[in-house]
Amino acid sequence: MATILRLELPTDPRWVNLAEMRLEDILTDHAYCEQKAASTCISLIQRYPDKTLLVEKLAPIVTEEWAHFRMVLRELKKRGLTLGRQRKDEYVAALREFLCKGTSRDEALIDQLLMAGLIEARSCERFKLLSEGIADTELSVFYRRLMESEAGHYALFLKLARTYMPKDKVRQRWLEWLGYEAQVIQTLDVRGDRMH
Repeated sequence: MATILRLELPTDPRWVNLAEMRLEDILTDHAYCEQKAASTCISLIQRYPDKTLLVEKLAPIVTEEWAHFRMVLRELKKRGLTLGRQRKDEYVAALREFLCKGTSRDEALIDQLLMAGLIEARSCERFKLLSEGIADTELSVFYRRLMESEAGHYALFLKLARTYMPKDKVRQRWLEWLGYEAQVIQTLDVRGDRMH
């Protein structure tokens, strides 16, 4: 899966077992990830209302990500678990450090789209691991469905980037993002209470 998504470094296999031991924490973190994904799409639409295709493609993603947030809340409730507090997302904070500074408006957009695509790719990979490795059958099916959705989002963000900038430039910057993300993954502890 990491190869298909072009991720340079697969998730440490221990992560699934650690996540399974901290189900309330991982579901809480997942819920907030879905909420932030919806917010990211809203923010991109607000910043780039003149990019008609972007607005048309991201508007339904906002609805979908918010629906995923509500689905995770239902999974928590089914198990008698509660939504905990949001924690700082060290992974996303580290990725933000790689965003180009002082570039043109279009270049900034491309970087934001590529970062969003990368987050979706990593989420997709982790959902696949959960769908295959978690003992809870219902959650296994749940994460399988979400994995397919995240794969579609990943592809959409990259497609949008290629719409607004030459493909060779997007490809070069994507390779840089992939290399950087692998370094970030290596520096983070393997934790079962975080989706990333």
